[in-house]
Amino acid sequence: MIETQSKEKSQARLMLNKVPEVTALFWVIKIMATTVGETAADFLNEKLNLGLTGTTVVMVIALLAALGFQFRVRRYIPSIYWLVVVLISIVGTLITDSLVDNFHISLWTTTAIFAVGMFTSFGIWFAVEKTLSIHAITTTRREFFYWTSILFTFALGTAAGDLIAEKLALGYWRSGLLFAGLIGLVAIGRFVFKANEVAAFWIAYVLTRPLGASIGDFLTAPKADGGLAIPTNVITALFLITILAIVSYFTKQQRNSAQSVSLDELEQPVS
Repeated sequence: MIETQSKEKSQARLMLNKVPEVTALFWVIKIMATTVGETAADFLNEKLNLGLTGTTVVMVIALLAALGFQFRVRRYIPSIYWLVVVLISIVGTLITDSLVDNFHISLWTTTAIFAVGMFTSFGIWFAVEKTLSIHAITTTRREFFYWTSILFTFALGTAAGDLIAEKLALGYWRSGLLFAGLIGLVAIGRFVFKANEVAAFWIAYVLTRPLGASIGDFLTAPKADGGLAIPTNVITALFLITILAIVSYFTKQQRNSAQSVSLDELEQPVS
């Protein structure tokens, strides 16, 4: 009896995991969300006429509201989860831009600050929970560590991406190729040489941010600056529509999975 109750409690905890399964589509939507973070931040800053600080405040409020919903639900809900990812991507970009443009802190310094913040967040998370695995986000405390770390990864990725593309004059498309190549090396390390799964995930997660930012900058920057000069609202809309389509697929997939589990339970003989 005790063993059965323990097994049921264990299954309940697993059902409460708040993070999606890491698949190819996970990485596709993650990169697109980071691109939207770059283009939407630029678009909102230009069109809202609130200034960089005002736009940042508005988006932080929106992010906090979305996080409120995310923390209240008891399982992974695709629409809520990916809304938070898109908003945290935008906020991460705006925070970096605010430090550089409003406070005149160099990209070298902001990159270092966010790197320290990210590693500190990971360090505290591991010291408290003894794991950084995203397969075990089953408590509010772990979810707090998770989203805090993600905010630092987005801010760091924005600062590092701008540093390499602009200050080091590598250019947007070359920067994109650089970060894509680094992600490829991480994938080889993980799947060929069996590198640590958790470490590989977080390294790739950090690298997708500057990759997405480089893509966004390349698509929207003026041609004189090496970009394609596509309006930020066009790229933002196209990517958001694609993200919405993938999230709808995730939602349908989750619903079908839940229905399948329910049918299996109904078909089990009564003991």
